[in-house]
Amino acid sequence: MKQNKNFQYLLFGQSLANIGDILYIVSIISVIFKLTGSATAAAFVPFTITSSMFISNSLTPLLMERINLKWLLAGSQIGKTGLLIALGLFMQDLTLSNYFLLFFVISLVALLDGCANPVSRTLIPFYVKSEFLFKANGISETVTQFIQTAMWFVGSSLLILITANELVWITASLFLLSSLLLSLLEQVDFTPSKQIGKWNQIKQGWHTVSTTPVLKRIAWMDFFETIAGTVWIAAILYVFVSEALLTDEKW
Repeated sequence: MKQNKNFQYLLFGQSLANIGDILYIVSIISVIFKLTGSATAAAFVPFTITSSMFISNSLTPLLMERINLKWLLAGSQIGKTGLLIALGLFMQDLTLSNYFLLFFVISLVALLDGCANPVSRTLIPFYVKSEFLFKANGISETVTQFIQTAMWFVGSSLLILITANELVWITASLFLLSSLLLSLLEQVDFTPSKQIGKWNQIKQGWHTVSTTPVLKRIAWMDFFETIAGTVWIAAILYVFVSEALLTDEKW
């Protein structure tokens, strides 16, 4: 695996993007709660992100048929970089009268992010030989879970040292590095097995999951994991720490 440059580019590129995703979500939750003092507004951040990613996941098969996988993945990160730069500029003039525009921007970021994960998983078999595929998937999942576990603490700690706006600019830099790494990937020749209608492409995956017991169980596991995920806990705990414990972000 150490000699597989494409897998390394994919792993490091996606890892930087995943780190950036958590950092910017932490900063947005902090900004929204401090600005509005509303737990509902803070909790609406993960709701917006999850809803947008669900829509994006559903539409990704249509894009995968028409856009080269490498550039679909790299392009999504380039788009996220541009949106984070716009977000950093916008947050300098953020007020109670215009903060709702933040939800529009994070929704766009989540739409792009929603297509990155399935494309990344699809690319692994193209870059890794079949005998190493299990190991590659294990490494990828381990790194992802470690990032999910560690970066909430890191992100909250960074808010003690820097402002939320500065954290957004750090995230934009991470997305830029991710875009550069993913642009170095070799192009792959991905051709759908057969041409079917757009609605059937969207429906086909859901039909496969609903008729395959193992996939159905995995889908339910992912569903409950998403609902109880760290992003939701972060929004709730931030309010609890601030309102009930009367302490700041480091707790």
